[in-house]
Amino acid sequence: MLEQMLDRLSEAPQTWNILRRVVENGFRGEKEVIAQELDPWCDVGLREFLDFGCGTGEFAPCFPAEYYTGVDIAMHYIRFASRTYPGSFMVASGAALSLAARQFDAALVLGVFHHMPDDLARKTVAELHRVLKPGATLLVIEDIPPPAWWNIAGHIMHWLDRGGFIRSDANYQALLADGFGIVRSYPMRSGICDYQIYVLRRDTT
Repeated sequence: MLEQMLDRLSEAPQTWNILRRVVENGFRGEKEVIAQELDPWCDVGLREFLDFGCGTGEFAPCFPAEYYTGVDIAMHYIRFASRTYPGSFMVASGAALSLAARQFDAALVLGVFHHMPDDLARKTVAELHRVLKPGATLLVIEDIPPPAWWNIAGHIMHWLDRGGFIRSDANYQALLADGFGIVRSYPMRSGICDYQIYVLRRDTT
């Protein structure tokens, strides 16, 4: 019943945004990590950014609009994002991104892989490797089970989460290893939600 309600809410982008902002404290944690790890406003015009799984475009304003491309599989999210935020938006699946090889200097993947089974997630990692330039930065922010037993609200959100593939830290690292090296990894809490941060560097081949 609750899961069905969340599914219906997710189909209304504006309502879904409001709900997520409430439970994630205005996305302050995510935005701080983006600013720290990608520093999008440094060297504006010299770097192209990809936001894979951009959803409603909530994080588009974190990047210079002319050098930002948001991609999502959900047409209704892309329609909302393109009406609401500056930047370039497109519908595409992680299995086949209609983007040029070695096009982007950095990419953000926020809360996406826990919606994908292993085979699709591996194809997506391979596609991200293809569209990123050698040495590019890949920033992955992924849902993990709440480590603190007393974070009851977080455990409830984890139970209700629409993604069916929330993995352990070790499993995420194994998933991301092909073609990328992990520069650093650390946990982060955003509101009641727990995430693991992965800062990766694409290999130079």
